[in-house]
Amino acid sequence: MELWKMTALELSGRIRAKEVSVAEAAQAMLDRIEEKDGLYHCYVTVDKESVRKQAEEIQKRIDSGEFAGVLAGVPVAVKDNMCTEGVLTTCSSKILGNFVPVYSAEAVRNLERAGALVLGKTNMDEFAMGSTTETSAYGVTRNPWDTGRVPGGSSGGSAAAVAAGECFAALGSDTGGSIRQPAAFCGVVGMKPTYGTVSRYGLIAYGSSLDQIGPICKDVSDCAALLEAIASYDAKDSTSVRRQDTDFTSALKEDVRGMKIGVPRDYFGGGLDGEVKEAVQKAAGLLRERGAAVEEFDLSLVEYAIPAYYTIAAAEASSNLERFDGIKYGFRAENYTGLHDMYKKSRSEGFGAEVKRRIMLGSFVLSSGYYDAYYLKALKVKALIKKAFDEALSKYDIILGPVAPSTAPELGGSLADPIKMYLGDIYTVSVNLAGLPAISLPCGKDSGGMPIGLQLIGGCFKEKVLLQAAYTYEKARGEFGLPEGSGKDAGSIADREEAEEAGRYGEAI
Repeated sequence: MELWKMTALELSGRIRAKEVSVAEAAQAMLDRIEEKDGLYHCYVTVDKESVRKQAEEIQKRIDSGEFAGVLAGVPVAVKDNMCTEGVLTTCSSKILGNFVPVYSAEAVRNLERAGALVLGKTNMDEFAMGSTTETSAYGVTRNPWDTGRVPGGSSGGSAAAVAAGECFAALGSDTGGSIRQPAAFCGVVGMKPTYGTVSRYGLIAYGSSLDQIGPICKDVSDCAALLEAIASYDAKDSTSVRRQDTDFTSALKEDVRGMKIGVPRDYFGGGLDGEVKEAVQKAAGLLRERGAAVEEFDLSLVEYAIPAYYTIAAAEASSNLERFDGIKYGFRAENYTGLHDMYKKSRSEGFGAEVKRRIMLGSFVLSSGYYDAYYLKALKVKALIKKAFDEALSKYDIILGPVAPSTAPELGGSLADPIKMYLGDIYTVSVNLAGLPAISLPCGKDSGGMPIGLQLIGGCFKEKVLLQAAYTYEKARGEFGLPEGSGKDAGSIADREEAEEAGRYGEAI
């Protein structure tokens, strides 16, 4: 088997058995990126020399016995909104086009402590605002299953890189579905942990009460291993939770007997694609066959999740993005007269259209006269949504449903209608509003060969239950496969030239 086709744990086993060196694994990834990323544009930054130096150092520490964990020597990618010491961190925005942090995010440091090798920074929707990875200032990312379609967002670069074999696993961030939705569109596994499980220190904030870092991997086993590595209490993050149950790999058991799984009727009404509905229901049937009790129920307030989420997220974004003013770091306009004009021009030129839209929306709902009518009301709805989920999860171990209403849309289709793009998050945003864990994994393909995602939602701190159910389903489903050879990866010269023109990763490579 070619190295890039292996899972992270398969590669780890080869490295520990000394069948493959860390340098060989790193070079295989660099070669794969060189071959494919001109078309897919998964990365914003890759530094070949740094990767090779990391590989040498990690190999020495493996040989000395210092690194003995299951991620030692495994090449991974990091979404470009997580600070990495000495490495460009842009949030795929012009306004941070020259920002090189002097420290690393705690989640990245935890990966490095586990011995993982960080390949580079993946493309994303600008400041994580988008569902398609088309709002990036550095060009769009393409879905490896069909280069005419989006990979989802905002962690589209990470999901596409895993699917395309340009890394063995990746970190993403999830504010309203930004790990789970691209994982679904790209046919890989993505998990959003319980809020507070993974430190947000060093994650450039979008919506502070909603953001959470999580893994994107080829299978559930890799997902559990990566989550186990990055989960930790961090005194630098005031929302970090001290947990004693982060041995997530212990949950990889093929057994759902006795589990109660609830399927919300509200998730299967109008707007859900027929093929997606059929695939998700088939997945529920497969879990029933394995011994789980599966039943439908009514989950209230679903229709209020989108307006509540976008009101709260935009309000927090308008506050968080206030710091990007052209003074302290990042982009500054060249021509201006006076301080106020410099602020205005730097932000106008530095931010993209979607980011500006959300900043203005957030400023509006927080303004005098509208705070009570919109923002305060959204917080009350958020509390009601959490209550509804808590009540459902007191009856069921897991809630099962789709990740998105359809499979990956065509490039350019979503940006023309932002409201339609926002509505695509209807099945994912409630999880963030309630602070719950959820996992996305592939459960089939539509008639066009595009992956369909299954979402499993659990109670707070119940990641192990989710991983056990997901692992059981994955084993029952069988091998899902990689996009190469089965998708519409035409790889035409025109596509490649367009992608290379749009991207800037080539400078670092």
